[in-house]
Amino acid sequence: MEIPEMDASLQSRLQNLFNGATRVTVLTGAGISAESGIPTFRGPEGLWNDYKPEDLATPEAFARDPELVWRWYDWRRGLVAKARPNAAHTALAALERRTAVSVITQNVDGLHTQAGNRELIELHGNIWKVRCTACAVISANTEVPLRAIPPRCARCQRVVRPHIVWFGEAVDPYDYQRSVEMTRSADLFLAIGTSGLVHPAAGLARVAKTAGVTVVEINPDETPQSPLADLVIRDRASHVFEGLNFA
Repeated sequence: MEIPEMDASLQSRLQNLFNGATRVTVLTGAGISAESGIPTFRGPEGLWNDYKPEDLATPEAFARDPELVWRWYDWRRGLVAKARPNAAHTALAALERRTAVSVITQNVDGLHTQAGNRELIELHGNIWKVRCTACAVISANTEVPLRAIPPRCARCQRVVRPHIVWFGEAVDPYDYQRSVEMTRSADLFLAIGTSGLVHPAAGLARVAKTAGVTVVEINPDETPQSPLADLVIRDRASHVFEGLNFA
């Protein structure tokens, strides 16, 4: 899709909103990571060996064939390992050094942490963490490729699973409540590269609007949350943030 040249007046309005904000909360989705070369979950490039992600990222699929699910995640981790934070990631980290910024992400790639954001909620988990199916211990695993499929828990030697929220599973209620509180306490809320279709994150723009928070959407495409936004910028996030100054 060809995106028109960004309107300088929109960028100026966004810069003024940042300059006047004392607390910013940002929700990011797959669009921001796609700019770093990570395939979107539902895009055609997200397919693997003719399997749909929806058929693999479920507790039922893992119970049925953990080796198959882990082979898919091993492939995905290989793609993510090559990615680097883009201009939007690094700008949000730079903004956090200047003012209070909270990032809530639906992405599992860890790019916000790489960029330097510290107040971060990974609402759907992290692809570089694993959780034991027996003792529930969560630990880091950054092997690319994995040495053993499926990998096992260092403590009890039982099979581990990706520490990711799968289809049919609920996000951590504590993380979601913190996300709501961060959204309500902000004076500026941004939805960047998120489809507005996956709940409960999709409801945060409405939470912000109801609380009287200024809402900005940065997305090349219209979404269900577009009507809630006070400012809509139809552009790629990296392009938008390249023109902003957070020094």
